[in-house]
Amino acid sequence: MSQTASIDYQTYAKRGFFLGLALLLIGVVGSVVGHAFFEPLPAWENTLFVGAEFAGLLIGFFSPILFGIVLPLIE
Repeated sequence: MSQTASIDYQTYAKRGFFLGLALLLIGVVGSVVGHAFFEPLPAWENTLFVGAEFAGLLIGFFSPILFGIVLPLIE
């Protein structure tokens, strides 16, 4: 047993996945709605939505791997 406080990895993995999913959905919906209703989107808004999509993919993919597999094994 570890001498330190136990971390709830399952909760961190779930919350990280849903945070990534939320970022991905915000990026996709913002980009689609922005281009559908406000055709000339400024470059910073387009960059923001694309960045949110990529960050959502990375966080949603790596959070369960990190908190669900790697960290419990090395504890």
